[in-house]
Amino acid sequence: MALAIALRARRLLLARGYRVAMTRTGATIRIGDGNGNVARARFCNRRHAALMVRIHADGSTDRSLHGVSTLVPAWHRGWTDDIYARSLSAGRSVQKAVAGATGASDRGIVRRSDLTGFNWADVPAILVETGFLSNPAEARRLHTPSYQERVARGLVRGVATFVAP
Repeated sequence: MALAIALRARRLLLARGYRVAMTRTGATIRIGDGNGNVARARFCNRRHAALMVRIHADGSTDRSLHGVSTLVPAWHRGWTDDIYARSLSAGRSVQKAVAGATGASDRGIVRRSDLTGFNWADVPAILVETGFLSNPAEARRLHTPSYQERVARGLVRGVATFVAP
């Protein structure tokens, strides 16, 4: 589901003239120096990415939770202070655009200090939670091509607000 959204977003971004590098395009992650979050951050750092976008789906023991949120690095001297403001700006743009494109509940921006993918990034970084797989209705929606396309279009709209091709 997240990969399907990412592939749709890549197609749309390429059509707008963006360069897109993905840590995976199939079932297996092959990024050279491991498959963890540090490796993903290094992958983006080496490419001097204008923005690292991670696409996920949330989960909770509370099956009633629903909506989209965007995680950004919390400000931490020596770790994220160099990317914090730009990540927050990108996160706000993408969150607004994805919530608008999907009509999903806007759960807002979540600052996180415990994600290695953020703490090792030297480029602006965000993680979009596209909905809750633990919510039966949202899980069904997330697995439909039409909803995946709406999420992808929102992602692209938000990215385009933050960075030009």
